[in-house]
Amino acid sequence: MSERTDLPLPDYDHLTTGDLAGRVRTLPAGPLRELIAHEEAHGNRLPVLEVLRTRLADVEDGAPLSGGDPAAARPEQAPAPDGGSDVSEAGAQVNNQPLRHGVAGQTPNRDIRGR
Repeated sequence: MSERTDLPLPDYDHLTTGDLAGRVRTLPAGPLRELIAHEEAHGNRLPVLEVLRTRLADVEDGAPLSGGDPAAARPEQAPAPDGGSDVSEAGAQVNNQPLRHGVAGQTPNRDIRGR
């Protein structure tokens, strides 16, 4: 039984089913079997097992492996360099909605930066 850090996909437990389907396309049969055993012992999630078992069957039937590193983070999931949000205040959209008159509490904040 593998520890989570020893899995073929280090971030396995944090992948969505869709991301997992793309990432397992780079794995040969052995690592796929390892992920199946881990999933059966831990989460036992049917949709995840279906993705893994289907891919294993495809590989065993001769399906080619995709190129790339299965452990590489996808750009849209990579954290910001400083560990925070990659959204800057300078790029924030300014609220330019017209003021609503006559309805208490429904006038939007005019400046999201608190000025």
